[in-house]
Amino acid sequence: MKSQQGVGLVEVLVALLLVSIAVLGFVALQYRAAEAGNEASSRVIASEIARDIAEKIRINGSKNAIKIYTQQTTDTSSKNCNTETCTDIQKARFDLSESQAYAANLGMQVAVNECPNTPNQRRCIYVAWDKTDTTNMGASSCTETVGNTFHYRAGSTCIVMEVM
Repeated sequence: MKSQQGVGLVEVLVALLLVSIAVLGFVALQYRAAEAGNEASSRVIASEIARDIAEKIRINGSKNAIKIYTQQTTDTSSKNCNTETCTDIQKARFDLSESQAYAANLGMQVAVNECPNTPNQRRCIYVAWDKTDTTNMGASSCTETVGNTFHYRAGSTCIVMEVM
């Protein structure tokens, strides 16, 4: 009987250790699930922003206005084309400014650039969040060009939608 002293306590401590490891694993799993949910939510919002810009570009359609969409300046002095009559150029400035402001309020960046290595000067709509930027160069960029193609950079948090 004396050789059995403290054995129950050791068994309880081992069981407690095993339960603690299981709980830590569950907590890590929950954390990862929450991260994945946030990432999915950001992708859905970014897709909606890109789709909205693509529709605005298609509706405007003017060749002169398309150049405006690729400018990366936010023109807050442009006319409010929701309440005033605007030219195609003014509408493009207004659309871009409105989309960039909406994305900025959500912690995102928006850019419309020529797609790398594509015919007919197609445009790509970039929407990036977190530490990713909307360029095609640098360590924090959304995409990178390799040869005649471009693809998402590993670890980037962005979407790219090709239009026109």
